[in-house]
Amino acid sequence: MPASVSLSGLSWFTPDDAPLLTDLNLTFGLERTGIIGRNGIGKSTLLRLISGKLHPASGQVRMTGSVAMMRQEAMEQPDDRIADLFGVRPALDLLDRAEAGLADVDDLADADWTLPARIEGALLRCGLPVGPQTLLASLSGGQRSRAALAALIFTEPDFLLLDEPTNNLDREGRKAVIELIRSWTGGMIIASHDREILEEMDAIVELTSLGAARYGGSFRNFRQRKDTEMDAAARDLAHAEKTHSEAARRAQQASERKARKDSAGHRARARGDQPKILMDAAKGRAEASGGAGVRLRDARQEAAEEALSAAREKIETLHPLRMEIPSTGLATGKTVLRLESVTGGHDPDHPVIRDLSLTVTGPEHVVISGPNGSGKTTLLKIITGQIVPQSGRVTLSVPFSVLDQHVQLLDPALSLRDNFRHLNPAADPHVAHAALARFGFRATDAMRRAAELSGGERLRAGLACALGATPPPPLLILDEPTNHLDLDGIAALEAALAAYDGAVLAISHDTAFLESLSPDRTIDLGA
Repeated sequence: MPASVSLSGLSWFTPDDAPLLTDLNLTFGLERTGIIGRNGIGKSTLLRLISGKLHPASGQVRMTGSVAMMRQEAMEQPDDRIADLFGVRPALDLLDRAEAGLADVDDLADADWTLPARIEGALLRCGLPVGPQTLLASLSGGQRSRAALAALIFTEPDFLLLDEPTNNLDREGRKAVIELIRSWTGGMIIASHDREILEEMDAIVELTSLGAARYGGSFRNFRQRKDTEMDAAARDLAHAEKTHSEAARRAQQASERKARKDSAGHRARARGDQPKILMDAAKGRAEASGGAGVRLRDARQEAAEEALSAAREKIETLHPLRMEIPSTGLATGKTVLRLESVTGGHDPDHPVIRDLSLTVTGPEHVVISGPNGSGKTTLLKIITGQIVPQSGRVTLSVPFSVLDQHVQLLDPALSLRDNFRHLNPAADPHVAHAALARFGFRATDAMRRAAELSGGERLRAGLACALGATPPPPLLILDEPTNHLDLDGIAALEAALAAYDGAVLAISHDTAFLESLSPDRTIDLGA
């Protein structure tokens, strides 16, 4: 029987008993399936339920075949080695003893002489040419992620479960993951916001507050079908709202007509124009007719309300991340940044940046590229004054803001209003509230603490504090801003940058994001 994963009536609740996943029914075969949805919607939880690390509140996970889930933290102890990640250190120690002539007959019977070669093969498949005794502490974050992926495929499971596998990976690491996805013959279930990865999928499962929906094909196919569905749902909702309004209008008109008739009847009765017996008969007929009319109107209004409710259920209620950014007033010929023969880094004996010159003029979009360890973030720290260069000169001629993947410019303990005023000291409370409102944080939302925000909200708040001043800073520096954003957050960032008329200096390995940025040029530190 082919390997498969089947979810039946699967539900799970958060520790405070809030429903996160409700009555999911899904089947995964030996194909590549992408799981998408907003941050906090339950993507990682779904993978943990499938892997058995969590148990459902109700429903079942049925599985034929084996499954392995990538560890998010590859390093646990300072002296851990790649062999520990693979769980084979005792087996490798046995081989060492055998080679030294210290193993007995029973040990030799258990020796697997192919093990080192198979480990190195898995590491090479993930683009990591190192040996099993390599200390994990000596690897970069991206290299540890690749080592964790290699340990996963080493077990040759029927299903791979990957949670944001390209976070923290440089271009070469991303290529290795994409090649693995393309060559893997088993099943894959990947939670990701990486559109380049999602284009490799055979199917997309979207998680929303309404449940789960499966779409065949890659992300592009999903987007096209989703847009068509949303357009149809929007038309249905508009029609239902119109019908509901019309039913309410007719009910109001009927009520007003009845009130006029009742008033006229009271006046006629008071004047005594007709015999009482005739007045009473007319009143009875009117009440019977009116009662039937009221019941018909009530039925129509109830049907209109049900239709409206059903139409609304088709459209998940989202607060769109719309952001209004004032003009920076940056002139085309204005020199924004100049680096003259700059050398520097964290280690004075081995400066990662050497003799670099760069000039940014006017509203240019400049991308800093290169593999992990090539000095991209170090360069930004030199530019922003966090690291003093050993030689050369840095001239920043305009105010700037920095937005990184963790939105570290926000103090988690402060409210958004206080964060804004901390970063914009000249702003009074009224100016702070007005600026935050332009980014969707109105009234009491401006008093929420930064620690309470979701990933998408945190990005929006960071942009509000960075760009909400009037005028906003003419230079925006971005350091892997999309790493922890969901697709809605990325779309919001891209829309904000499209409206921003200042200069942008960006580091990112997200190909789709860089394409949307439309860079004027790229500085490759790995060249």
